[in-house]
Amino acid sequence: MWTDDFLRYLAYERNYSVRTVGEYRDDLNAFEAFYREIDATLSWKEIDEDIVRDWLVSMMEAGRAATTVSRRLSALRTFYKFLLKRGWVDADPVRDVQSPKKGKPLPVFVKESEMDRLLDGAFFGNDFQGKRDKLILEMFYVTGIRLSELTGMDVHDVDTSGRVLKVTGKRNKQRIVPFGNELQSLLEAYSAARKAEDVGEGGAMFVDERGKRLTNARVRRIVQNYLGQVTTLKKKSPHVLRHTFATSMLNHHADLETLKELLGHESVSTTEIYTHTTFEELKKMYNQAHPRA
Repeated sequence: MWTDDFLRYLAYERNYSVRTVGEYRDDLNAFEAFYREIDATLSWKEIDEDIVRDWLVSMMEAGRAATTVSRRLSALRTFYKFLLKRGWVDADPVRDVQSPKKGKPLPVFVKESEMDRLLDGAFFGNDFQGKRDKLILEMFYVTGIRLSELTGMDVHDVDTSGRVLKVTGKRNKQRIVPFGNELQSLLEAYSAARKAEDVGEGGAMFVDERGKRLTNARVRRIVQNYLGQVTTLKKKSPHVLRHTFATSMLNHHADLETLKELLGHESVSTTEIYTHTTFEELKKMYNQAHPRA
């Protein structure tokens, strides 16, 4: 196995201590377990940047310290440099992935007014692609689901009449997420456009113009394109929309336990990061509004 060869290289050629080699082993095993949950048929050679980024996000969501995430990413980066030197892989999927800064930053989110301007405006076409793209932005914003949960969704996971989604999250754990009238209307419009354009039936919920399931990378580009038209945030990703959903829910008096279930968090301690965000926003509003602040 490539990992065994790499660990022997660290031990005998680089003279790393037993403890350090063990840490590398644990970090690589953690990543392998993560990507095999996504697809059991994947190999180290088939890993791409999206999977590495998803791993980074999943660790941050689980409350891992930035130092831990950086160490694991560094181990993966060293491993792929080793594989490249030996010609066992053609590309390094970790090369452009940056480690998180120390000190966990508060989640960034799009303002409600900006989301309203986007979703109520004339940014989306009236064709199949426009209806699909608007549905994607709306679904992220009103349900808070993860990118992988959206791209992995199948048609049978959506109950339009009952207005609920069956979402498959981490470790194949499923949860039910409700939605409202507006998303129901967009789902029906998308379904009608898909049939009219004869873009496949059944199978994947979100597809491209040929009826193929949308990739994570394609959805990221779609989200970045539309958010770029209404916000100046540096980050314009599906994960920012997940933060936006959570922040909006708390600002409108949702309780933490409810939000935890909707987001699919294992622990309410993970969800608590959003209370810091809303508190920071409250402080900002107070300082702007109070005459003696």
